[in-house]
Amino acid sequence: MTMIVLGLDGGGSKTRVMVADENGQEIVTVEGAGSAVRPGRAEHSAEVIAALVADALAAADMTHVTPKVLCAGVAGVGREPERQALWQLLAARELAEEVVVHADATVALDDAFGDGPGVLLVSGTGSVAFGRSPAGTFARCGGWGATIGDEGSGAWIGRRALSVVAAASDGREPETALVGAVLTAAEVGDVTELVGWAAGADPAALATLAPVVLSVADGGDLRANAIVSIAVEELALHVRTLARRLFVDERATLPVALAGGLLTRGTLLRKRLEHRLRSAVPGAQVRAEDVIPARGAVRGALRYLGVTLP
Repeated sequence: MTMIVLGLDGGGSKTRVMVADENGQEIVTVEGAGSAVRPGRAEHSAEVIAALVADALAAADMTHVTPKVLCAGVAGVGREPERQALWQLLAARELAEEVVVHADATVALDDAFGDGPGVLLVSGTGSVAFGRSPAGTFARCGGWGATIGDEGSGAWIGRRALSVVAAASDGREPETALVGAVLTAAEVGDVTELVGWAAGADPAALATLAPVVLSVADGGDLRANAIVSIAVEELALHVRTLARRLFVDERATLPVALAGGLLTRGTLLRKRLEHRLRSAVPGAQVRAEDVIPARGAVRGALRYLGVTLP
């Protein structure tokens, strides 16, 4: 083996590292804890990434090899201060000869469309949409973080569910199966205990409630379905906004890719979003294939070396 590169996809709930050869062929992929960067916590993200890189090289039996490039696509580095902080920490650890840091959606966009146009919508712990126009112009929508944004994401859905449970407990809203389901998921015995649980919950913890909401909605619960409907509208709005900004309007032919844990094929949220896009963004052509951001990061690593994959 003359050369290897590393492609990394770091989200709020999990991180994947792919080891690939000079042709972009996967050698091994490992998965571990989330490495999304939260303000002031880049050091923690760097530690998670360094440990997973070591695991990946060990799994590939290449602990003696120094990768040429580590291309890391990490949630939470859309702003330059966070990106620079993480880059400096990773470069200092000498995980590869060169380190490149991008937003997680950027590497996913690379996997979905290569150098071509399209809009990528991601909904996992957080949410964001990235797009590239036919002329090569980039734009993003959303991705403002769990505190003030990330509409339609796992953390956003989880927070909404907590509000509904509290209101239902008061009698301000009708009874809902979400109460019991959320208590079980949070591993608490009473609604009042959710106050302390929520106070200590980070976005990844809040996002663990999202599958519960989707499951209860699939069972016909009206309040859970209302949360899902609002999430679908918010996510569709991300795509429509970029369609207008990059492709003239929402009726123009627009390649769309969906990624993130909540939008994998077969999920309730994806099914309902695809249905909504038919009217909200008539020109949308949703890609059926899975998006693998770590593979897009490998493409980015090779591009850094001057190698362009087909």
